[in-house]
Amino acid sequence: MSTAQRLIRNVLASRETAIVLVILAVIAVATSMNQSFLFSGQGWRDLLLTPSILIVMAVGSAIVIITRNVDLSVGSTLAITAYLTGRLFIDIPGIPVVAVVLIGILVGAGLGLINGALVAFGKVPALVVTLGTMYIYRGAVLTWAGSDRINASDMPREFLRLGTYQVATIPLLTIVAVVVLLAAAYWLASTRSGREMYAIGSNPEAATLYGLPTTKRVITAFVVGGALAGLAGVMYAARYGTVSSGAGMGWELQAIGAAVIGGIAIFGGSGTVWGAAFGAILLMTINRTLPIIGIPDFWQRAVVGALIIGAIVLDRYLAARQSRKLQEARQR
Repeated sequence: MSTAQRLIRNVLASRETAIVLVILAVIAVATSMNQSFLFSGQGWRDLLLTPSILIVMAVGSAIVIITRNVDLSVGSTLAITAYLTGRLFIDIPGIPVVAVVLIGILVGAGLGLINGALVAFGKVPALVVTLGTMYIYRGAVLTWAGSDRINASDMPREFLRLGTYQVATIPLLTIVAVVVLLAAAYWLASTRSGREMYAIGSNPEAATLYGLPTTKRVITAFVVGGALAGLAGVMYAARYGTVSSGAGMGWELQAIGAAVIGGIAIFGGSGTVWGAAFGAILLMTINRTLPIIGIPDFWQRAVVGALIIGAIVLDRYLAARQSRKLQEARQR
């Protein structure tokens, strides 16, 4: 078999290709029932813009999961940075938009650092740590915001314009999400530190014995995941213009679900951020499509849950099959 044939076979057999085909099928069904879903300026814009924030969060969650960890606090981190974004514009009139974006990213990174330090140095399971910090961070923003909310009138027009601005019919927030995706994909695939993330997730004990800086890499994964959640919070404020203490509620599960559906093994060590991004697009596209075909809200959530369970079962099946093949090869 030639190199080109092997490449084509691998592409067609990949999880990412399968998800893209499902996305196209969902779009085709929705468009056949309502042509404005795709063939209108607003429909095209929403198709690209709606998944952008979740893509950024899913990429961050994927990086953490690759190291055999999980961060349940990213939704609360989004809420803190989104509300902080509005407060900065209110409390510091004239503050540059770039400064607000950087502050949001840094605050998110700081919250991720707390998670990473507790996991790496405290040797506490990430599920337990981030479940706790999820409630702590959410409690902090609830206490801070109370019943108040940030309105679009509280933020400058040049910032809100970021949520609607388009470059050649492509929303700016979508471009930001693609840039984040490309940077993360390059880092994980082409740098030593990125490849070490996979090694740590595949076998943490072996990675430590081999001399890999597991503590540093785990902390880095959480910091990057937190920073991207912080960026998502700023994007959320620009996109929706209204921020309350309930911002980002449940988004952590959507981000993790998108990563898992996209092929990131829940036990770490495999998958790509491309798959996580496509998983995010699939989830948001399904959320837009199901109401069009008359499916109630309950079943919308059930479909997402079924996709997550199916992805986990598929991963376990593929892992078991691969293990059997390796065992048979050794016996030969």
